[in-house]
Order: sequence, then structure tokens, then C-alpha cells
Amino acid sequence: MKKITYLILFCIGIQLSNAQDTCASAAVLPGAGLYIVDAVNGLEVPNPVCTENGNIANNGKGEWYSYTPTQNYTITITTDIAANTPRVDTRFHVYTGTCGALTCYAGDDDEGIGDTNYSSIDTFVVLANTTYTIAFDNRWTANGFTFQLIEAPYQEPIINPVTFTNQAIASVNSQYNITVVDMNGDYLDDIVGVNQDNIRIHTQNAGGTFTVTDYPTTSATNMPSWSLAAADYNKDGLNDLMYGGGNGVTFMKSNEAGNGYDQNTFSEYVFCQRTNFVDINNDGHLDAFSCHDVQPNVYFLNDGWGGFTFYQSTVTPGAILLGIHPNGGNYGSIWIDYDNDGDQDLFIAKCRGGSGTAKFNELHRNNGDGTFTDVSTAANMYDPVQTWSSAWADYDNDGDMDALIGASSTTDGTHKYMRNNGDGTFTDITAGSGWDINASTNIEHIAHDFDNDGFVDVMGGGNKIMYNKGDGTFAPSGVGFGVSPVGDLNNDGFIDFQTGATLRINNGNSNKWIKLNLQGIQSNRNGIGARVEIYGAWGKQIRDVRSGEGFKYMSSLNVHFGIGQATAIDQVIIRWPSGLVDTIVNPSPNQTLLVVEGATLSVNQNTISNFVLYPNPAKDFVTLKSSTTSSIVSVEIFDLNGRKVLTSDVVKETISVQSLSVGTYLLLAKDSDGNLSTQKFIKQ
Repeated sequence: MKKITYLILFCIGIQLSNAQDTCASAAVLPGAGLYIVDAVNGLEVPNPVCTENGNIANNGKGEWYSYTPTQNYTITITTDIAANTPRVDTRFHVYTGTCGALTCYAGDDDEGIGDTNYSSIDTFVVLANTTYTIAFDNRWTANGFTFQLIEAPYQEPIINPVTFTNQAIASVNSQYNITVVDMNGDYLDDIVGVNQDNIRIHTQNAGGTFTVTDYPTTSATNMPSWSLAAADYNKDGLNDLMYGGGNGVTFMKSNEAGNGYDQNTFSEYVFCQRTNFVDINNDGHLDAFSCHDVQPNVYFLNDGWGGFTFYQSTVTPGAILLGIHPNGGNYGSIWIDYDNDGDQDLFIAKCRGGSGTAKFNELHRNNGDGTFTDVSTAANMYDPVQTWSSAWADYDNDGDMDALIGASSTTDGTHKYMRNNGDGTFTDITAGSGWDINASTNIEHIAHDFDNDGFVDVMGGGNKIMYNKGDGTFAPSGVGFGVSPVGDLNNDGFIDFQTGATLRINNGNSNKWIKLNLQGIQSNRNGIGARVEIYGAWGKQIRDVRSGEGFKYMSSLNVHFGIGQATAIDQVIIRWPSGLVDTIVNPSPNQTLLVVEGATLSVNQNTISNFVLYPNPAKDFVTLKSSTTSSIVSVEIFDLNGRKVLTSDVVKETISVQSLSVGTYLLLAKDSDGNLSTQKFIKQ
């Protein structure tokens, strides 16, 4: 009888009057069911805005409801239902608190399933006897529609390992506030906001304060309406931006004076989804990649001076195959070294596979020779999950990258937790992991150690973090806000969030940590693609440095590890994309290390080629004497900004440095056996 009653409740519409035109007169939702909204014509605008599309720009209308559950539930609010045929473009916001003092709790704009479906859906945890205020606005339509409220069994959260304090910053008010990354080269995470003709940067100061600076730009042809990526692709010490829009790609590159940004827009049509900076051909210069929603993927090869050439897979002659479906459906790209061979592989989360085809995710192995091979089936990653993003990390701390394929809809697949077997294949270990009973879906899934216990956690849907318990299982803990860009916004060693004009500051705990800031020399300036390892009583932890994770946001490029209650770190190893390796022995916990490529104990993956460089300082010439049977045959010299300033063959163990300006340089030597090693020297 209960089942019949439940089904009847879902099959009827509950007509609501216009009493929900204000927050104070919000209509009461008695429970699960279908609810009809005649029109969005209320007297108030929902405020604050709780979705990522925070530019209201409407007539200021809203429809208001309140919901007080009698027990704990995981609920879903959705307009992506058959009652709305065709689907309606809606947006809603969920609050706690009282009218006039509302706090965002959940909400959604465009997560409806399908390419042109802009209906709304969000899943989140609610607690018994707590009142939640729900408001639809007329951002996209004032027409009537039906929404559904679904009550599902509640999944008990674990006790919060960390809590967060809200910090409002009213000056964070750009159209796209989706980026947390260092922009001025001091390695402190800044807040980046983008408008059509301006980049607003909140530069982090000591003590967690910020200085606001506006950098006017020419009117951007494409805005980051789908995603944004950041990195220093012209090697000047300042990070640049890549806007992924619905029609194409726009780059904003730091200018020569270092006080503004120059626009570079490509004319080719690209329906961008996830964007990334990555050194695709491993030449030491950052290239750019964009998932294409309706055509084969595109990328931009860097000429070494910050100039790009456009390529499209299967279209541009000589283009690399980076995606196998001609009709796109590519959403969340992430570059990771899944096979531990030192180069960057590509995983593509698929929302669809093209017209009338299934949504099969793709894994492309970097062959190390400028080509990629689709290994989706062989690796057991060819799975038809409706997903916009995946979260990759070494969740079990065994030395290789595992994957959480995050479902964006429970109607077409569920979350998949995939363990890397270390042999190029993956095993589905979702059952019993906690992901099998996680009903919260989202387009964003990101992997970080939020509580510094030494195990990487995941944030996705439901306004909660799935905390890694270190035993192969995850447990949820509600935080009351959703996925957004992350970084250390007060430089205390704990990961914070930036949600629009609100910072979610991690209050931390007694767990210890270490952070690394990387400066590439032969490799790209940011060290993107580097593998960082730390060793201690816990065994081994690893991180890959990457630009662009999840689906939309750009987060910190600094490398962060939690180490729990450990009091010592045995060593840190950085394996650079160039093949060089830096090792730091016995660094103290709770500090940030700046590592310049080749500045510590640097070797390649084979045998070190030892040599002596003299005189040092040098004025006109330097001599390079090898201490082995091999000889030094060529050198490359880099300034401390990572820019290559000289390439020379070695003749009779000598090279000229007369053309160099006075300063300190890093010399990368190659011997007759192909081995690499580095030394610093001073030019007088």
C-alpha cells in the first residue's frame, strides 16, 4: 500500500497558488511529488544567486517555496522530467536561514541531460526539521513548468574532519569567477574574475588579505562560458588564460610589460567544453587542448614563443588523433600519467557519443613519439556512463593513478570507482566503496586531500565531500556548498574554496602537510606534467601537476600533500617532463618548497653524466669536462625565468657565453650516451 501511495504521489500535479511570490509567503511543499508553477512572476529576485551562472540580468521575478523534511533525506529537485515536454530552461536556488538572511545551500542552472536541454537538476542532503527555501527565477524564462521533488534514503555522513568558515568579498563580482591560481609569480593563490573587457585579479597578500587590480582587455571574442584554464605558456613568469566558449577559444597572454593581457582569438569554430594547458609533444612548451562538443577535439601547438597553431583531430593534415568520435560528445578532458612512463595521457569523460550513439568514455595512451593510441577497451575504461568529468588520484597510495568516473545523471549509469592495476588496466571496485550508494550527481568532480590525512578525497554533487577513509572506502560529509575552484587562499596548508563572492576557508585540524611550487627550466615553466612523489612512514604518495580538472573551473597549480600525524618526510622526488629528476631529502613538514628544475640533485632516468664546469663565474667561455668515459656533446642554457637563451654544440670541451647578459643561468648538458645533467653558473 505504501508503494502505491508513493507512485500516486509522483503521478499527480499539485497546483500551487500565487502565494509563493515572495520569500515570506513561500508555498509549503509537503513532500515528494510533482509541482506545477503557473509562471515565474513573483515580486522578488532570489538573492543571493546559488548557481555558477551568477549574472541575473532578468526582470527581477521569482517563485518561492519552503520544504521542511520530517526525516533526513537525500533529495533531488529537477525540471528534467517528461511533464516538461519540450524541456524548459529553468534555474533554481536552495537556501537555509531566514528571509533577509539567506545562505546558499544548493541549486542548479543547466544540468539537464542532452545537448540542448537546459533544464535544472540537483541532488543534496537535507536534515529533519530544517527548513529549506527554494526559489525559481526568470533568468531564462518566465513561462510555467513542472518540477519534481524526490526523497531518497539518507546516507549518514561521517563527522566532518574539517569545517569551513565563510568569508565574503564583495569585490569578487566579475561575470565569470571560476579561477583560483597564482597570477603574479609569487606562488600564492589569487582569485581571477573575467568580464568581456576586463580581468580582475584579487592578489593574495601575506596573512590571507587581497589586493584588487583590474586589467582592461580588448573585448574578448569568446568568454569562458564553459571552462577556463591557466598557465604560463609564454614563459615570462606570469600565468596566462584560455577562455573556452560556445563558439571558440580566446587566449589572454600576459604582455611584455607584465601589466596587462593581449588577446589572441582563433577564428575556427569550437564548441568548447573542458580546456587544458599541457605539453602535448613534450618539447618544453605548453600547448593548449579543448574538448569539442559536436566535432573532433582541437589543440594548439606552441611555437616556443607563445604563438599557437590550430589543429583538429582527423581534420587538420598531420593532426594527432585525440578523440575517436567524429561527432564529438567530449566533455571533461584530464591529462594524467596513468601508466607511469613519464608522459601525459588523456582521459575524456563523455556526455554523449554523437547522434544516436552511446556515451563511451575514452582513454588515450601517449606513445612517447608524438602519437596517441586509444586503449579504452583494453584498459577496461570504455564505459557508457553519463559523465561530464572524472577525478584522478592515487586513492590507495600504491604509486599509480586511479579514477573516479563521476556520474552526471543516475538515469544513465552510476559513479565508477576504477583501481589502476599497474599493468595498463583498471578494475571496477565501486561495489562496497561508498560510491555505489552515493546518489548525488554533478558535472564537476575534483580530487584533493581536504583534511590532510594523507588520502585523497573527492568533491562532487550533494554539497558534500566524499572523504577517503584509506581502506578502499569513502564516506560523505556535508559542507553546505558545492564544487568550485580550490587553492590555499590563506597560505596555511589547507585547501580552501572560492564560491562566487564567498570564500570557504578551511579551518584545518592538527594534520600536517607540505606544498611544492615548481619552476620548470627545460620543462614548461609551471612544471605541468611533472610527477611529484613524497616518501615517509605512510609509504608513498604521488601527484601529477595539471592545468584544468573537473569540468569548468581552474584551480591552483601548486602541489599539495597532507601527511596526517607523521612528523617527518624522508624525501621528495620531482620527475620533470624533461626526464630530469630533483630529490629533496628530509624536508620539514608544514612548509612550502620552491623547486627549480635541476637546482637540486638532478639525474635522468638512466645514468647520470657527471661533468665539471669552469670557470664559474665565467666571462667569455666555459669548459665542460666529463668525469666518465662519455663526452659532453651539446648544451642548452636557460635563464631563471625558464626561457632558453642559448643552444650550442660543444667543441673541444668549450662553449662561448659571450652573448649572454650578466646573471645566473642553468646549463643543461647532453653527453654522447644521451644522458642529461645540469649545473648552475654565473655570467660576469
